[in-house]
Amino acid sequence: MNGIDIEVLRTALQWLQGGNRVVLGTVVRTWGSAPRPPGSLMVIRDDGQVAGSVSGGCIEDDLIRRVAAGELALRRPESTIYGSTADEVRRFGLPCGGSVQVVLEPLGEDSALDELLQRIGAAERVQRSLDMDSGMVRLQRAVGGEQVQFDGHTLRTVHGPRLRLLIIGGGQLSRYLASMALMLDYRVTVCEPRTEYHEGWSELPQVTLSTRMPDDEVLAMRADDSTAVVALTHDPKLDDLALMEALRTPAFYVGALGSRPNNERRRQRLLEFDVSAEQAARLHGPVGLRLGGLTPPEIALSIVAEMTAIRRGADLSGSLADWSGSASACSMA
Repeated sequence: MNGIDIEVLRTALQWLQGGNRVVLGTVVRTWGSAPRPPGSLMVIRDDGQVAGSVSGGCIEDDLIRRVAAGELALRRPESTIYGSTADEVRRFGLPCGGSVQVVLEPLGEDSALDELLQRIGAAERVQRSLDMDSGMVRLQRAVGGEQVQFDGHTLRTVHGPRLRLLIIGGGQLSRYLASMALMLDYRVTVCEPRTEYHEGWSELPQVTLSTRMPDDEVLAMRADDSTAVVALTHDPKLDDLALMEALRTPAFYVGALGSRPNNERRRQRLLEFDVSAEQAARLHGPVGLRLGGLTPPEIALSIVAEMTAIRRGADLSGSLADWSGSASACSMA
Protein backbone atom coordinates (compact mmCIF):
# COMPACT_ATOMS: atom_id res chain seq x y z
CA MET A 1 0.00 0.00 0.00
CA ASN A 2 1.40 3.39 -0.92
CA GLY A 3 1.59 6.47 1.29
CA ILE A 4 -1.25 8.23 -0.50
CA ASP A 5 -3.71 5.44 0.31
CA ILE A 6 -2.58 5.34 3.94
CA GLU A 7 -3.42 9.05 4.17
CA VAL A 8 -6.87 8.26 2.75
CA LEU A 9 -7.48 5.78 5.58
CA ARG A 10 -6.23 8.26 8.17
CA THR A 11 -8.55 10.90 6.79
CA ALA A 12 -11.49 8.48 6.91
CA LEU A 13 -10.78 7.71 10.57
CA GLN A 14 -10.58 11.42 11.43
CA TRP A 15 -13.91 12.06 9.73
CA LEU A 16 -15.54 9.16 11.54
CA GLN A 17 -14.21 10.35 14.88
CA GLY A 18 -15.65 13.78 14.05
CA GLY A 19 -19.13 12.29 13.75
CA ASN A 20 -19.41 12.28 9.95
CA ARG A 21 -20.89 9.57 7.76
CA VAL A 22 -18.13 8.20 5.53
CA VAL A 23 -18.11 5.85 2.53
CA LEU A 24 -14.93 4.09 1.39
CA GLY A 25 -14.50 3.31 -2.29
CA THR A 26 -12.01 0.65 -3.45
CA VAL A 27 -11.13 -0.17 -7.06
CA VAL A 28 -11.47 -3.96 -7.25
CA ARG A 29 -11.27 -4.68 -10.97
CA THR A 30 -10.42 -2.90 -14.20
CA TRP A 31 -10.85 -3.81 -17.87
CA GLY A 32 -8.98 -2.20 -20.73
CA SER A 33 -7.11 0.99 -19.93
CA ALA A 34 -8.08 2.36 -16.51
CA PRO A 35 -6.73 5.46 -14.73
CA ARG A 36 -6.12 3.82 -11.33
CA PRO A 37 -5.09 0.22 -10.54
CA PRO A 38 -7.03 -2.21 -8.31
CA GLY A 39 -6.57 -1.32 -4.65
CA SER A 40 -6.83 2.45 -5.20
CA LEU A 41 -8.91 4.15 -2.51
CA MET A 42 -11.08 7.18 -1.99
CA VAL A 43 -13.38 8.26 0.83
CA ILE A 44 -16.51 10.38 0.56
CA ARG A 45 -17.82 12.40 3.49
CA ASP A 46 -21.53 13.07 3.94
CA ASP A 47 -21.06 16.74 2.99
CA GLY A 48 -19.32 15.85 -0.29
CA GLN A 49 -15.70 16.22 0.80
CA VAL A 50 -13.39 13.58 -0.68
CA ALA A 51 -9.88 12.25 -0.24
CA GLY A 52 -8.07 9.93 -2.62
CA SER A 53 -9.10 8.90 -6.10
CA VAL A 54 -10.49 5.93 -8.01
CA SER A 55 -10.27 7.43 -11.49
CA GLY A 56 -8.99 11.01 -11.49
CA GLY A 57 -12.07 12.03 -13.47
CA CYS A 58 -15.83 12.18 -13.55
CA ILE A 59 -16.35 8.90 -11.71
CA GLU A 60 -15.61 10.73 -8.47
CA ASP A 61 -18.20 13.40 -9.23
CA ASP A 62 -20.86 10.79 -9.93
CA LEU A 63 -20.00 8.79 -6.81
CA ILE A 64 -20.21 11.92 -4.65
CA ARG A 65 -23.62 12.72 -6.12
CA ARG A 66 -24.98 9.20 -5.68
CA VAL A 67 -23.66 8.79 -2.12
CA ALA A 68 -25.03 12.21 -1.11
CA ALA A 69 -28.39 11.31 -2.64
CA GLY A 70 -28.50 8.08 -0.65
CA GLU A 71 -28.38 5.89 -3.76
CA LEU A 72 -25.26 3.95 -2.77
CA ALA A 73 -23.79 2.25 0.30
CA LEU A 74 -26.20 3.50 2.94
CA ARG A 75 -26.35 0.39 5.09
CA ARG A 76 -24.11 -2.28 3.60
CA PRO A 77 -21.33 -2.57 1.03
CA GLU A 78 -22.13 -2.79 -2.65
CA SER A 79 -20.28 -2.66 -5.94
CA THR A 80 -20.82 -0.54 -9.02
CA ILE A 81 -19.26 -0.62 -12.49
CA TYR A 82 -18.40 2.37 -14.65
CA GLY A 83 -17.73 2.03 -18.36
CA SER A 84 -19.88 -1.04 -18.98
CA THR A 85 -21.44 0.67 -22.00
CA ALA A 86 -20.08 2.91 -24.76
CA ASP A 87 -22.26 5.73 -23.46
CA GLU A 88 -20.68 5.49 -19.99
CA VAL A 89 -17.18 5.45 -21.49
CA ARG A 90 -17.95 8.73 -23.26
CA ARG A 91 -19.77 10.21 -20.28
CA PHE A 92 -17.08 9.47 -17.70
CA GLY A 93 -14.09 10.00 -19.94
CA LEU A 94 -12.59 6.54 -19.39
CA PRO A 95 -9.63 6.07 -21.74
CA CYS A 96 -9.46 3.42 -24.45
CA GLY A 97 -12.83 1.94 -23.57
CA GLY A 98 -11.77 0.97 -20.08
CA SER A 99 -14.12 -0.08 -17.28
CA VAL A 100 -13.74 0.20 -13.52
CA GLN A 101 -15.50 -1.74 -10.75
CA VAL A 102 -15.63 -0.03 -7.35
CA VAL A 103 -16.77 -1.46 -4.02
CA LEU A 104 -18.41 1.14 -1.80
CA GLU A 105 -18.40 0.48 1.93
CA PRO A 106 -20.17 2.53 4.62
CA LEU A 107 -17.63 2.91 7.43
CA GLY A 108 -18.33 2.68 11.14
CA GLU A 109 -16.99 1.44 14.46
CA ASP A 110 -16.77 -2.13 13.14
CA SER A 111 -14.65 -1.14 10.13
CA ALA A 112 -11.43 -1.66 12.16
CA LEU A 113 -9.68 1.37 10.67
CA ASP A 114 -7.99 2.33 13.93
CA GLU A 115 -6.50 -1.15 14.42
CA LEU A 116 -5.55 -1.36 10.74
CA LEU A 117 -3.61 1.91 10.88
CA GLN A 118 -1.87 0.87 14.11
CA ARG A 119 -0.72 -2.38 12.54
CA ILE A 120 0.44 -0.60 9.39
CA GLY A 121 2.36 1.83 11.61
CA ALA A 122 4.10 -1.14 13.19
CA ALA A 123 5.35 -2.15 9.71
CA GLU A 124 2.97 -5.11 9.50
CA ARG A 125 1.34 -6.23 6.27
CA VAL A 126 -2.33 -6.82 6.96
CA GLN A 127 -5.11 -8.46 4.98
CA ARG A 128 -8.48 -6.78 5.50
CA SER A 129 -11.47 -8.98 4.65
CA LEU A 130 -14.86 -7.33 4.12
CA ASP A 131 -18.02 -9.46 4.03
CA MET A 132 -20.30 -7.83 1.46
CA ASP A 133 -23.50 -9.19 3.03
CA SER A 134 -22.92 -8.27 6.66
CA GLY A 135 -20.36 -5.49 6.37
CA MET A 136 -18.19 -7.26 8.97
CA VAL A 137 -14.43 -6.78 8.77
CA ARG A 138 -11.67 -9.18 9.76
CA LEU A 139 -7.97 -8.36 9.97
CA GLN A 140 -5.16 -10.89 9.75
CA ARG A 141 -1.50 -10.94 8.87
CA ALA A 142 -0.99 -10.98 5.11
CA VAL A 143 1.08 -13.80 3.68
CA GLY A 144 1.83 -13.32 -0.02
CA GLY A 145 -1.11 -13.33 -2.39
CA GLU A 146 -2.58 -10.62 -4.56
CA GLN A 147 -3.14 -7.06 -3.38
CA VAL A 148 -6.88 -7.18 -4.14
CA GLN A 149 -9.22 -10.18 -4.34
CA PHE A 150 -12.96 -9.85 -4.93
CA ASP A 151 -15.41 -12.67 -5.67
CA GLY A 152 -18.63 -10.74 -5.22
CA HIS A 153 -19.09 -11.92 -1.64
CA THR A 154 -15.81 -11.01 0.06
CA LEU A 155 -13.36 -8.20 -0.64
CA ARG A 156 -9.81 -8.87 0.51
CA THR A 157 -7.25 -6.08 0.40
CA VAL A 158 -3.64 -6.04 1.58
CA HIS A 159 -2.36 -3.00 3.45
CA GLY A 160 0.94 -1.95 4.94
CA PRO A 161 4.56 -1.90 3.81
CA ARG A 162 4.88 -3.69 0.53
CA LEU A 163 7.89 -2.53 -1.44
CA ARG A 164 11.40 -2.57 0.03
CA LEU A 165 14.71 -1.45 -1.44
CA LEU A 166 18.11 -2.42 -0.11
CA ILE A 167 20.95 -0.27 -1.46
CA ILE A 168 24.51 -1.49 -0.98
CA GLY A 169 26.79 1.52 -0.57
CA GLY A 170 26.32 5.01 0.80
CA GLY A 171 27.82 7.15 -1.97
CA GLN A 172 26.33 9.98 -3.99
CA LEU A 173 24.41 7.76 -6.42
CA SER A 174 22.85 5.93 -3.47
CA ARG A 175 21.45 9.21 -2.13
CA TYR A 176 19.69 10.00 -5.40
CA LEU A 177 18.37 6.46 -5.71
CA ALA A 178 17.13 6.45 -2.11
CA SER A 179 15.35 9.80 -2.57
CA MET A 180 13.58 8.65 -5.73
CA ALA A 181 12.60 5.32 -4.19
CA LEU A 182 11.06 7.10 -1.20
CA MET A 183 8.83 9.05 -3.58
CA LEU A 184 7.68 5.69 -4.99
CA ASP A 185 6.78 4.48 -1.47
CA TYR A 186 9.65 2.06 -0.99
CA ARG A 187 10.97 1.39 2.49
CA VAL A 188 14.64 2.09 1.90
CA THR A 189 17.61 0.59 3.72
CA VAL A 190 21.17 1.62 2.88
CA CYS A 191 23.82 -0.90 3.88
CA GLU A 192 27.19 0.77 4.37
CA PRO A 193 29.78 -0.77 6.70
CA ARG A 194 32.38 1.88 5.74
CA THR A 195 32.16 4.71 8.28
CA GLU A 196 33.56 7.30 5.86
CA TYR A 197 30.29 7.12 3.89
CA HIS A 198 27.95 7.67 6.86
CA GLU A 199 28.01 11.46 6.83
CA GLY A 200 24.81 13.15 5.66
CA TRP A 201 22.36 10.27 5.85
CA SER A 202 20.64 11.92 8.80
CA GLU A 203 19.23 14.36 6.23
CA LEU A 204 17.07 11.47 4.96
CA PRO A 205 15.49 10.27 8.20
CA GLN A 206 13.09 7.97 6.33
CA VAL A 207 16.08 5.88 5.21
CA THR A 208 17.44 3.18 7.52
CA LEU A 209 21.24 3.13 7.60
CA SER A 210 22.69 -0.30 8.37
CA THR A 211 26.35 -0.91 9.23
CA ARG A 212 26.14 -4.70 8.82
CA MET A 213 28.14 -6.50 6.19
CA PRO A 214 26.03 -6.71 3.00
CA ASP A 215 25.45 -10.48 3.06
CA ASP A 216 24.33 -10.29 6.69
CA GLU A 217 21.91 -7.45 5.84
CA VAL A 218 20.33 -9.39 2.98
CA LEU A 219 19.80 -12.38 5.25
CA ALA A 220 18.41 -10.19 8.04
CA MET A 221 15.91 -8.55 5.66
CA ARG A 222 14.53 -11.90 4.47
CA ALA A 223 14.06 -10.47 1.00
CA ASP A 224 10.78 -11.48 -0.64
CA ASP A 225 9.11 -10.86 -3.99
CA SER A 226 8.41 -7.25 -2.98
CA THR A 227 12.10 -6.51 -2.39
CA ALA A 228 14.69 -4.94 -4.68
CA VAL A 229 18.44 -5.11 -4.01
CA VAL A 230 20.85 -2.78 -5.81
CA ALA A 231 24.64 -2.94 -5.30
CA LEU A 232 26.34 0.40 -5.98
CA THR A 233 29.77 0.35 -4.31
CA HIS A 234 31.55 -1.05 -7.39
CA ASP A 235 33.70 -2.92 -4.85
CA PRO A 236 33.47 -6.72 -5.30
CA LYS A 237 34.33 -7.25 -1.64
CA LEU A 238 31.00 -5.61 -0.75
CA ASP A 239 28.75 -5.89 -3.79
CA ASP A 240 29.38 -9.58 -4.42
CA LEU A 241 28.60 -10.46 -0.79
CA ALA A 242 25.15 -8.92 -1.16
CA LEU A 243 24.50 -10.33 -4.63
CA MET A 244 25.39 -13.92 -3.78
CA GLU A 245 22.70 -13.90 -1.09
CA ALA A 246 20.14 -11.70 -2.87
CA LEU A 247 20.12 -13.83 -6.03
CA ARG A 248 19.07 -16.85 -3.95
CA THR A 249 15.97 -15.01 -2.68
CA PRO A 250 12.64 -14.25 -4.41
CA ALA A 251 13.63 -10.55 -4.69
CA PHE A 252 11.91 -9.17 -7.78
CA TYR A 253 14.94 -7.08 -8.77
CA VAL A 254 18.66 -7.56 -8.14
CA GLY A 255 21.00 -5.12 -9.87
CA ALA A 256 24.65 -4.09 -9.78
CA LEU A 257 26.53 -1.03 -10.96
CA GLY A 258 29.22 -1.62 -13.55
CA SER A 259 29.87 -1.93 -17.26
CA ARG A 260 28.74 -4.93 -19.27
CA PRO A 261 32.16 -6.66 -19.22
CA ASN A 262 32.50 -6.07 -15.46
CA ASN A 263 29.12 -7.61 -14.82
CA GLU A 264 29.94 -10.62 -16.99
CA ARG A 265 33.04 -11.17 -14.85
CA ARG A 266 30.90 -10.70 -11.74
CA ARG A 267 28.49 -13.42 -12.87
CA GLN A 268 31.41 -15.78 -13.35
CA ARG A 269 32.68 -14.98 -9.83
CA LEU A 270 29.25 -15.62 -8.34
CA LEU A 271 29.19 -19.09 -9.84
CA GLU A 272 32.16 -19.90 -7.61
CA PHE A 273 30.07 -19.14 -4.49
CA ASP A 274 27.29 -21.70 -5.01
CA VAL A 275 25.15 -19.31 -7.06
CA SER A 276 23.55 -21.30 -9.87
CA ALA A 277 23.76 -20.21 -13.52
CA GLU A 278 20.01 -19.56 -13.46
CA GLN A 279 20.34 -17.36 -10.37
CA ALA A 280 23.31 -15.46 -11.80
CA ALA A 281 21.31 -14.78 -14.97
CA ARG A 282 18.78 -12.87 -12.86
CA LEU A 283 21.33 -10.14 -12.18
CA HIS A 284 20.54 -6.82 -13.85
CA GLY A 285 23.93 -5.49 -14.81
CA PRO A 286 24.57 -2.94 -16.17
CA VAL A 287 21.94 -1.75 -13.77
CA GLY A 288 19.01 0.31 -15.04
CA LEU A 289 17.53 1.04 -18.45
CA ARG A 290 19.74 2.34 -21.24
CA LEU A 291 18.47 5.94 -21.17
CA GLY A 292 21.83 7.51 -22.00
CA GLY A 293 22.23 8.92 -18.50
CA LEU A 294 25.67 9.99 -17.31
CA THR A 295 25.14 11.90 -14.05
CA PRO A 296 24.25 10.26 -10.71
CA PRO A 297 20.62 11.48 -10.74
CA GLU A 298 20.18 10.33 -14.35
CA ILE A 299 21.57 6.89 -13.51
CA ALA A 300 19.34 6.70 -10.42
CA LEU A 301 16.36 7.54 -12.64
CA SER A 302 17.27 4.70 -15.00
CA ILE A 303 17.42 2.26 -12.08
CA VAL A 304 14.02 3.15 -10.61
CA ALA A 305 12.58 3.09 -14.14
CA GLU A 306 13.77 -0.48 -14.65
CA MET A 307 12.58 -1.53 -11.19
CA THR A 308 9.14 -0.06 -11.97
CA ALA A 309 8.97 -1.71 -15.40
CA ILE A 310 9.80 -5.14 -13.98
CA ARG A 311 7.40 -4.76 -11.06
CA ARG A 312 4.61 -3.77 -13.45
CA GLY A 313 5.37 -6.56 -15.91
CA ALA A 314 6.36 -4.29 -18.79
CA ASP A 315 7.97 -5.74 -21.91
CA LEU A 316 11.70 -5.01 -21.70
CA SER A 317 12.75 -6.93 -24.78
CA GLY A 318 13.47 -3.72 -26.71
CA SER A 319 16.51 -1.51 -26.98
CA LEU A 320 16.10 0.29 -23.65
CA ALA A 321 17.08 -2.89 -21.81
CA ASP A 322 19.73 -4.05 -24.27
CA TRP A 323 23.26 -3.06 -23.29
CA SER A 324 24.97 -5.29 -25.87
CA GLY A 325 27.35 -3.38 -28.09
CA SER A 326 26.58 -0.10 -26.30
CA ALA A 327 29.52 2.19 -25.68
CA SER A 328 27.45 4.10 -23.15
CA ALA A 329 27.38 1.00 -20.96
CA CYS A 330 30.86 1.98 -19.85
CA SER A 331 29.37 5.08 -18.30
CA MET A 332 27.81 2.80 -15.69
CA ALA A 333 31.25 1.64 -14.51
